[in-house]
Amino acid sequence: QVQLVESGGGLVQAGGSLRLSCAASEDIFSLNVMGWYRQVPGKQRELVARIPNRGSANYADSVKGRFTISRDNNAKNTVYLQMNSLKPEDTAVYYCNLFIVNHDYWGQGTQVTVSS
Repeated sequence: QVQLVESGGGLVQAGGSLRLSCAASEDIFSLNVMGWYRQVPGKQRELVARIPNRGSANYADSVKGRFTISRDNNAKNTVYLQMNSLKPEDTAVYYCNLFIVNHDYWGQGTQVTVSS
């Protein structure tokens, strides 16, 4: 059972930056996709960005130009989310996701709060 360990959430003022990290508990060599989703109370979890271990990333329209996802396939498949120009509407719990062999794995979630 793969586990995902997240770090990097917190409180930041609007216009500020945060960097989230997520590492898998073991090496993964199969084709897979890692990404970040977010959820606010009363709403469905939504995709923020995702990136395959081979290929290009894709982003939600709401974060394009502000967020950048990257990954290090040599370091336990660690994925990063650099969040710049943060807005209050980015406030949510952010979840790391690993999709592999038709199975989703999720991290425990990390709170990101952007104050106005």
